[in-house]
Amino acid sequence: MTACVSAIVMAVLESMKKSLLILMALAGFLHADVDLGQSAPDFTLPNCEGKQTSLSDFKGKVVVLEWTNMGCPFVKKHYGSGNMQKLQKGATDKGVVWISICSSAPGKQGHMTVEEVAKSCSDNGAKATAYLLDEEGKVGRIYGAKRTPEMYVINADGVLVYHGAIDDKKSPDPAEIADAKNYVQAAVNETLAGKPVSVPKTEAYGCSIKYGN
Repeated sequence: MTACVSAIVMAVLESMKKSLLILMALAGFLHADVDLGQSAPDFTLPNCEGKQTSLSDFKGKVVVLEWTNMGCPFVKKHYGSGNMQKLQKGATDKGVVWISICSSAPGKQGHMTVEEVAKSCSDNGAKATAYLLDEEGKVGRIYGAKRTPEMYVINADGVLVYHGAIDDKKSPDPAEIADAKNYVQAAVNETLAGKPVSVPKTEAYGCSIKYGN
């Protein structure tokens, strides 16, 4: 009898666990994570001009996705030093599309209004193709983004070929940029050259993304 009761309890608990996971997923609390070699999911978000921008607008182009938060010390490291702007310009000059995405929820660090975004991009000299607002965090969760900065490179066929850190220096100190191995720059150059990305996956470092509930 005891064994039977235990089995029933375990079955009930397992059922409750599955139901909880389903509810969490529906609520957007779980990150989906797009695997390397998979097609990058399309999305549509408002840009800093208030207009809608979709990933599919850039079909046939190599695309860099950069998750950002201008209040994060690790992001400030790259923008304050001009490193991110340099990377953006170097990529876009080669025909690459660079999309910066902020998934900070309203009221949380890094969130900006459309007007604030436009001013920020002007003040910091950003060279990205577009800056998109993901206030509800839906796109960030679909891609499994957890940090700022967190980087993705998508090839011209729409396939994810790199995901992870911007470089190998897990520090907010801009003095370390000069000696850093920049994974994104390497991934972009290799992709443009028709070569496989030599380091396709790394661990992103930085601040946690300030998603809403």
